[in-house]
Amino acid sequence: MTAMRTTAARPRGVLTRLLELFLLPVLLIALWWAGSASSGNYYMPTPDVIAEKFREVWISERFFVDVLPSVGLLLSGFALAAVVGVALGVALGLSPRARAVGEPVLEFFRAVPPPVLVPLLMLLVGVNTPMKLAVIVSGCVWPILLNTIEGVRAVDPVLADTCRCYGIRGRRWLTTLVLRSASPQIMAGLRQGLSIAIILMVISEMFASSSGLGFSIVQFQRSFAIPEMWSGIVLLGLIGFLLSVLFGVAERYVLGWYRGVRAASRGE
Repeated sequence: MTAMRTTAARPRGVLTRLLELFLLPVLLIALWWAGSASSGNYYMPTPDVIAEKFREVWISERFFVDVLPSVGLLLSGFALAAVVGVALGVALGLSPRARAVGEPVLEFFRAVPPPVLVPLLMLLVGVNTPMKLAVIVSGCVWPILLNTIEGVRAVDPVLADTCRCYGIRGRRWLTTLVLRSASPQIMAGLRQGLSIAIILMVISEMFASSSGLGFSIVQFQRSFAIPEMWSGIVLLGLIGFLLSVLFGVAERYVLGWYRGVRAASRGE
């Protein structure tokens, strides 16, 4: 009897989860369809028109010419920001003196909006891929850096003393204690940095590029190809959603030990 209840509850749980995932998107698409169809506004095409232009524009060679290079630029900038942010964050988190000296400079540069740097970087670096990488790194490095600093500073002193007693030092101490203890906050900073990287990738291509996803969307807008413009916006949303899902998978893998510790502390 218990087995029959478990078997019956499992499909119901799957259906509930699918309903939770797709109910809101379907509802929003239906509302958009109803509103755009009744308004007759050229700048608000119906979802079927956008879907048709999506198939024509992006499921073609443009995917390899514009979309893949943009995604590669995004991932490269994010990876570079992650390396710089984690490395510098660990160094500053472990050294109170270095943190006190560098904090005013870091706060100044953190307050500068990255899009403002685009004209300056165009003059200094040129209109090329390194410039776009610099724009992405200049914006998404800060949440990674600051979260890493706070994570390193919050390392349990008892665990640090235990490692010292057992002679755990150097690289092993850094990877076993410091990075592992700070990993929850580092992953939080990486998630924030990824969302910022997507925004800055589009901005860098809108202002200083002759190809790419951001450039294509602006060109569609300037030529009044509104359905094509909306299809590019939808593609950007899908890319962001896919990257978020992949990051969630990686986060569950990296922080599997942390979730286990929390579950054990709650007695689950």
